[in-house]
Amino acid sequence: MTHPKVTALGRLSAYACAALFPTLAFSQIPEGYPADYAEIIAKAEAEGSVVIYANTEHAAVEAILADFAKAYPKIRADYIEIKAADLFSRVSSEAAADALKADIVWSSAMDLQYQMVEDGIAAEYGSPEKGAIPEWASYNDRIYGTTFEPVVMVYNSKIIADDQMPTTRDGLAKWLTENRVEMKGKVATYDPERSGLGFFAVNEDAKNGDQLWPLVTAFGAVDAKFYTSTGTMLEKISAGEHAIGYNIIGPYAYLRAARDPNVKVVVPQDFTVVLSRLAIITEQADHPNAARVFMDYLLSHRGQTVVGNEAHLFAIRPDVEGPATIAGLTAEHGDLLKPVSIGPELLDAIQPMARLAFFREWADALKAGK
Repeated sequence: MTHPKVTALGRLSAYACAALFPTLAFSQIPEGYPADYAEIIAKAEAEGSVVIYANTEHAAVEAILADFAKAYPKIRADYIEIKAADLFSRVSSEAAADALKADIVWSSAMDLQYQMVEDGIAAEYGSPEKGAIPEWASYNDRIYGTTFEPVVMVYNSKIIADDQMPTTRDGLAKWLTENRVEMKGKVATYDPERSGLGFFAVNEDAKNGDQLWPLVTAFGAVDAKFYTSTGTMLEKISAGEHAIGYNIIGPYAYLRAARDPNVKVVVPQDFTVVLSRLAIITEQADHPNAARVFMDYLLSHRGQTVVGNEAHLFAIRPDVEGPATIAGLTAEHGDLLKPVSIGPELLDAIQPMARLAFFREWADALKAGK
C-alpha cells in the first residue's frame, strides 16, 4: 500500500517549513509525509544522534546504518549490540531506574519486545509509514515489525543428497527415524530451555499443528544436539559436523548458503513460521525526534530496500521487490507462510506455567525416541 501524493498546498507548506529550517534539505522529506515533518527532521538534527539497542549482529546492519547516514548525515546512529538474552533485562532495569539510554530498542525476541509495550517502556508514535506494512505488523502505534524472516531447515548437500532431504516436519521425522544410525549426532537445533528465540520459534511450531512432537521424538532417536546460537549451528553444518539444522533463522541461513555451495536451505512445505524484528521508540528517549526519523527510515521504501536487498534481513513492505522480501517469499510460497502477528497473544509464550508445560512435553517427546 502506498501513501497518497502530497497535495499542491501541502508542497507549498513544506517549502515554507524548509525556509524556516534552512539547514534542512527539502529532498529529505519523503513523498507523502506531512508538511510539518520538516520540523521533526530539524529537531532530530539538533539532537544530533539516535541511540539504538539491538540484538542483530552489527555486521548484518552495516548497510542499513550506512544508508541512514547518507539520508540523514547530521544524525549519528549509535548502534549498541546486546545479546538477546541480556537485552530485555538491561532495558527493563535501566527504565526502572529512569536511566534508559536507548532511544530505539530493536530485537528479534518478539515476545519480550511486546512485554516492553505492556511495561510502559514504548512511546506512542504513529509513523507516516504505518500504512505501507501489513496490518498485523504494528500494534497501537507503539511497536513495529521491520522484517519478514522465515524459519527454515538447512542441510549439507555433501552428506545428504538434494533428492533425499525432506521438506516437511512429518517427512523429516520419518526420514530421521529410518536413518537413525547414520544421522546420530548429525542434527542441530535450538535449545528451547536456554534460548528465548529458540523457544519462541518452536512454540510457534506447536501452535500451527501436531507435526512438531513426532519430530522432537525423532530428535531424541538421533541424539540431536542443541544450541543457543544460529551462527554456531551453521558453522557446524558447513563443516560437516552436522548434516541438518532445524528452525534456523532465514537471513543467516541464506547468507551462509550464498557463501558455501554445500549448504542448502529448505522452506518447510507444511508451514513456515515467519518472525519479525520489532522496533520501539522508548518513552525515556533523550533523542525522541531522531528516534522517529530512524523508525520512519527503517519502515520507508528506501530503508526497506536496503533491509531486503543489501542487509538480506527480508523486507516487510509488500512494495519492495527482490528475493529477500515479503513479496518474493509470498510469490514463491504463498499460504505456507505463517507470520507471527504483533499483539497481546505474544505474551502467551512467556507465561511461566505455559513454559514449564511445554518443557515437560519437549522432554517427554525426546525421551520417547531414545
